[in-house]
Amino acid sequence: MKWFPARIAASAPASGPASATGAAPERARRISARNILMWATIAAMVIGALGLAQPLEDALAALRNKARLQSPSGQIVVVGVDDRSLEELGSWPWPRQRHAEIVDRLKAAGAKRIFFDVSFATTTTKAADDALAAALKRAGNVELAAMQARDPTTGERRFKLPRPEFRAHAGTVSVAANYGSAFAVRTMTYATDMSGEIAPSMSALLANHPGPPDETFAIDYAISPMRVPHVSALDVLGRNFDASTVRGRDVVIGATSTEMGDVYYLPGFGQMNGVFVNVVAAETLMAGRGGHLGWLIPAIMAMLLSALHLFARNRWLGRAALAAGIFGVTLLPLIAEQRGVAYDVFPSLVLVAGSAIAWAWSNFRRSYKVRGDINAVSGLPNLNALRGETPVPGAVVAAARVRNFAEISSALPPQDERALVEQIVGRLALGARGARIFQGDEGVFVWTTAPEVAGPDQLDALHALFRSPALVDGRPIDLSVTLGIDADDSRSLANRIGATLVAADEAAGEGLRWKAYDPAKLADAEWKLSLLGRLDAAIDTGEIWVAYQPQIDIASGRITGAEALVRWSHPEKGEVSPMEFVLAAEQHNRIDKLTAFVLGDAIKAAAAFHARGIVFDVAVNISARLLEKPGLVPLVRDLLADSGLPTERLTLEVTESAALTSGRQSIRTLEEIGSLGINVSIDDYGTGFSTLEYFKKIPATEVKIDKSFVASIDRNASDRLMVRSTIELAHSLGRSVVAEGVETSEILAELATLGCDKAQGYLIGRPMKLINLSRMVAEGKHAWAA
Repeated sequence: MKWFPARIAASAPASGPASATGAAPERARRISARNILMWATIAAMVIGALGLAQPLEDALAALRNKARLQSPSGQIVVVGVDDRSLEELGSWPWPRQRHAEIVDRLKAAGAKRIFFDVSFATTTTKAADDALAAALKRAGNVELAAMQARDPTTGERRFKLPRPEFRAHAGTVSVAANYGSAFAVRTMTYATDMSGEIAPSMSALLANHPGPPDETFAIDYAISPMRVPHVSALDVLGRNFDASTVRGRDVVIGATSTEMGDVYYLPGFGQMNGVFVNVVAAETLMAGRGGHLGWLIPAIMAMLLSALHLFARNRWLGRAALAAGIFGVTLLPLIAEQRGVAYDVFPSLVLVAGSAIAWAWSNFRRSYKVRGDINAVSGLPNLNALRGETPVPGAVVAAARVRNFAEISSALPPQDERALVEQIVGRLALGARGARIFQGDEGVFVWTTAPEVAGPDQLDALHALFRSPALVDGRPIDLSVTLGIDADDSRSLANRIGATLVAADEAAGEGLRWKAYDPAKLADAEWKLSLLGRLDAAIDTGEIWVAYQPQIDIASGRITGAEALVRWSHPEKGEVSPMEFVLAAEQHNRIDKLTAFVLGDAIKAAAAFHARGIVFDVAVNISARLLEKPGLVPLVRDLLADSGLPTERLTLEVTESAALTSGRQSIRTLEEIGSLGINVSIDDYGTGFSTLEYFKKIPATEVKIDKSFVASIDRNASDRLMVRSTIELAHSLGRSVVAEGVETSEILAELATLGCDKAQGYLIGRPMKLINLSRMVAEGKHAWAA
């Protein structure tokens, strides 16, 4: 195994180096799960800490509240200062005698307790204040509201307490509300520390549920404020007041007209007066509710369930964790709130739903990739799957190409094709000692293996396995197989796969069973891949230049012109063959700039001769592709106009095969060129399949006989006959004839005898730089005369 680099001498498992990557999918899966959990947790924590989702939280709570909507207990009655009362009794504020009258009427009706959600922090008239104080004393069961306000300048909290004369006969309750986003009131305090004096909240006292100062409880808006028993203050003061509506019940007196202000947003119910907030809060405590876990504890639980879902090796355990998480953010809040405990759902919902959706998407992408990594017919992993593998260092990449696979598979139904592939893979696996086989398109099979399994003897033995035909449905099928290997592990796996296929193709072309890829070819491959990209730059930097091969008039022996030939002198590659870069430029539609450069240089050179009074023609080869484009004729016309060169001094050469196979547009282009007085020459005449009819249709003024016929006319009768007949035919059609490839004086003499007009070849002069051609023309030195 001398042909292997020393670095791959270390052994690898015979079962195939690619098997070392078996844990890679699981590792990638766990990394993906970790990232999903991390980002879902971060999103949930940010949303919860900043309260970003409070409107959505309210919307979810409103949906749950509607699902368990219920009426209040009916033990609390609102006496409302409503629009009707204001219309009949006058605008607010009312005189305090009227408040006193309401207290007396409610006391007489048997109200259990009377709560005022009205401020009595200021004085009015002495008579009015005395009347209210007396009524409070007579009732003995009245609670007055203490309002809370914040100084707009300092932000300091201050309290507006009832007047001392009122507090002497009535209790004090706090009606301070806890605002959230959109002025929504979601929680209420049990009590408030009012500068050292502890006042229970109205709702806590109504429910007889004391609690520590400034500690809050959640208001359960499943208790509908719309169903709270309500009596108009106007009715209480009227003659027909039904005392049974308040008898034995607590009564809360407050504004129920939005014109009086004191309006809050109640989630699920919209804008309502504060008196209803206090009543619903009291009803919450009376129902044994009001507990609130917040968002953090549920989010931690959701994170644990999501982690179990993402990382559980047991599929059913993971699914159970996901189900528990979904239950925790959908039905559990409903059940918990019914039992008096609420919590914020949205951060947990983001965590559970976000991680589940991201995980499902990740699994879908993985499964899609897996499907994309499997051959649909055989079920084998394809080359895309192999490119994702990480082979063991020092491994050899091997490939088998079944060269007649397309022909065979086109005649087989899918099930038989699968059977054929199974037989091929079975033989390859036997010869490759159980390596994992990857199937490509059109009969390509690739695997990685250890160096000692891919030596010459082993490859010969593997190829020998395919000498016997495969049997598919009882039919013997001969398989034409060549093998290729690549032992250079310094390159990417994708590059090595391509290298093995190149080696297998080369083996087929050279009649070998197998071949190892030669890394030395990389330099040439890289050059060919970058050739077109370098071409434009080479024109701009002067690496591309124009050589001129002189042509003579045979009758006079005088140099009358030259053919312009493009050359590329690369600073590292040296002289690049025109066959290499011109052909590539034509095939990839990049010939335009190159042709324009040669045309410009050639016309400029001929114009320089013309300016010195020397009659000089110049010929330039034109690609057949340019004949199909509309820009060629304007380009030539502009170059001639700029240089001052007469049009008849320019000849554009097109090959015989290009002229014959071009479409009607090409013929029209040639005709337009001829109409300008420019000569058209049929290059390499005799190498195509022209007929007299085609010969007449092409608007040419000149025929250029290919050197393959000229080179032996002095000793080959058939070539001499062909050249003579061409000259006679061309002259009969009024066209001149140029013979190329003239290398001896004998051939030149024979051409003169046959009546040829012009000659070109090494005898006259090799392609040379313009300065050398100018000196040759000026000195009248001719190589053929030496």
